[in-house]
Amino acid sequence: MVDYIWIIIALPLTGAVFLHFFGTRMGEPAAGAVASATIGLSFLYALAAAADFFTGSGEAEAVHLFDWIPALGANAQLLWDPLSAVMTLTVTGVGTLIHVYSIGYMHGDPRYGRFFTNLNFFAASMLILVLADNFGLLFVGWELVGLSSYMLISFWFTRPSAAAAGKKAFIVNRVGDVGFLVGLMLILANFNTLTYGAVLENPARFVTAGTATAITLLLLLGAVGKSAQIPLFFWLPDAMEGPTPVSALIHAATMVTAGVYMVARTASLFELSSFSAGTVATIGAFTALFAATIALTQRDIKRVLAYSTISQLGYMFLAVGSGAYIAGIFHLVTHAFFKALLFLGSGSVIHALNDEQDMAKMGGLRKVMPVTHATMVVGWLAIIGIPPLAGFWSKDEILAIAFGEGGWFTFLWVIGLITALLTAVYMTRWMYLTFWGESRWEDGVEPHESPPIMTVPLIGLAVGGAFFGLLNTPFRGPLRPAFEHFLEPSFEGVIAMAHIPSGATPWNLATISVVAAALGALFAYRRYRGARAYEIPPFASKRTGVWRWVGAGYYVDDIIGNLLVLPGKLVAAWTAFVFDNEVIDGSVRAVGGGVRRIGGWLRPLQTGFVRSYAAVTFAGVVGLLVWFVARGVG
Repeated sequence: MVDYIWIIIALPLTGAVFLHFFGTRMGEPAAGAVASATIGLSFLYALAAAADFFTGSGEAEAVHLFDWIPALGANAQLLWDPLSAVMTLTVTGVGTLIHVYSIGYMHGDPRYGRFFTNLNFFAASMLILVLADNFGLLFVGWELVGLSSYMLISFWFTRPSAAAAGKKAFIVNRVGDVGFLVGLMLILANFNTLTYGAVLENPARFVTAGTATAITLLLLLGAVGKSAQIPLFFWLPDAMEGPTPVSALIHAATMVTAGVYMVARTASLFELSSFSAGTVATIGAFTALFAATIALTQRDIKRVLAYSTISQLGYMFLAVGSGAYIAGIFHLVTHAFFKALLFLGSGSVIHALNDEQDMAKMGGLRKVMPVTHATMVVGWLAIIGIPPLAGFWSKDEILAIAFGEGGWFTFLWVIGLITALLTAVYMTRWMYLTFWGESRWEDGVEPHESPPIMTVPLIGLAVGGAFFGLLNTPFRGPLRPAFEHFLEPSFEGVIAMAHIPSGATPWNLATISVVAAALGALFAYRRYRGARAYEIPPFASKRTGVWRWVGAGYYVDDIIGNLLVLPGKLVAAWTAFVFDNEVIDGSVRAVGGGVRRIGGWLRPLQTGFVRSYAAVTFAGVVGLLVWFVARGVG
């Protein structure tokens, strides 16, 4: 089956092409069913192809499709190994549930078929990214993911906010991609190829630590943009303008994790530079804390989850920067389950409240939406790290490894622990303001449970969020954790890969983390029980200037707007209306005017009267005779 692994990409890509031409005619729910079937079949094929990895008998294989740029070692070639299998199963598995959910969520949308076209195209783009066997094909998938995310974020482009959000995401990601592309150029210059095998197998033979630092920092810039880390994080909250299934698929389970995947895939390069690895971990830890503080104050149900996504991605960066590559991928997968669940649950709430997203106008939904509420409880407990749910195992493994690394990483562990406390606070606040307490719905709104086409995917994701973490419990001994054992072949050449400390340390650290989460949840539960609790900041008796500052996202958008966007607009306006009009167009007008003036001067010579031409000819002949006579006399 591995020889035909390209089928995994071809199925959703074929679905996208088919729906592009026939989706509108098919209408709903047929277009959604076709899109869901294509990615569902991709999941089943990937599951069957990964069977040998599950039994421990599989080996990594490269599948050549066709020659592309062989001189650069960038052929159309796919890599099937445990890491690409995990990413493929995550994209297609979670993606299938989101596609099915979208059949109900997008009901009645006038561009129903177009939405599923874009959704299938995005899935195919992400699969190209994770299955690529070289940096060239990786970059193709990387850019196609950016394009398809732009189309999905701005899907409701008639809304100015959605159109602006799509452009913002696209442009900010291009900033990171410039660094990523330069990094690929350095790889090509030093290795004379872009193939993973030649570059990542013992790269110390070809590059020094300094060169490795330059390459990895440039690659990190691309990862920071794609995964919304400091300083390029500010596009993701606005991306919530897209339909909620888009938020679940792109900004929880797939696209934003591409940066984490890329760092893990290039682990052997990053381990050559302790500075780059430390930078990855530091950016991740500080982003996790930074985004968590902003999430404390948001009232939009989806923006809380957006900042939460940025924060959880910070945990993943902390992991891969600490050398805990498997732990980072483990959290990537568990996060895909519980964060997609939370996003789809918020979509169920928005659907029930006639597109209302302000938590100040919610509350009491537990009674009228029991299935959604029950699945959201699972997602809430998973993300705050309560055992035995999946988020506990993956998040606490990251924190334990960071603590075990010592030195600077111990400080990063403290930041991660504080972030865990804040996560419990803002997610409990999210649950209470949405589902618990007294109802605050506007007159005329009658909330109701979502149809089965939407609740069944919620249940499926809740099962994953509850139990997937058990595949990688931290027990040691003859029985290795299944998930870690599964992924180890993809990192066997990585010397500096970190593991959980031995002895009772992990359990003591986990106890501290769970206590912190429990205290944060209890605090938030008591804090937000009042009738107008949504107006109360988390840690102050009144809304001080500090919390206004935090609630505005530390005014990062305003700062970026004033320092970069506004000057850029002024330069663009001057270029368009002054330089272009006065210099470029002025030069053209000057040339045209000059020709017109010369024509005016010469126009009397072209009168159209024969006698005029004869007189001029006679005058010319006389002039020539006078000239010759004058020369003869001389």
